[in-house]
Amino acid sequence: MSTIEYLQIYSDTDGCSHFKTLIIDLKPNDYAPPATPLNTSSPAAAEASLFLELPVGWVGDWHPTPVRQWLIIMTGECEFAVGDGERCRRKSGDVVMLDDTTGKGHCTRVIGDVPVRIAAIHFS
Repeated sequence: MSTIEYLQIYSDTDGCSHFKTLIIDLKPNDYAPPATPLNTSSPAAAEASLFLELPVGWVGDWHPTPVRQWLIIMTGECEFAVGDGERCRRKSGDVVMLDDTTGKGHCTRVIGDVPVRIAAIHFS
């Protein structure tokens, strides 16, 4: 079975943010007949999607996510910091789920000399 690993940033009941690594299972699905089946996740309804670019040198100081959302990093590298003191870098091809809609949130900064381009998928 195929899987996709992603980083979740979430807030606990005290409003402190943390990291958790989770897995999405991909199962054979007749997704685009008559093409042969593809491995897919279970579908989930989304509210909106957009692309965003974090410029070189950009720092997003402590903030909760404005909406629960997937971030799919397309270019560059960034570092996330959470309330418990941990830091984690993510680069092109990585997937992050922002679930820290309450509390102090997280901090984000661009690493290196390439802007970070992201596809964001918002959930209600």
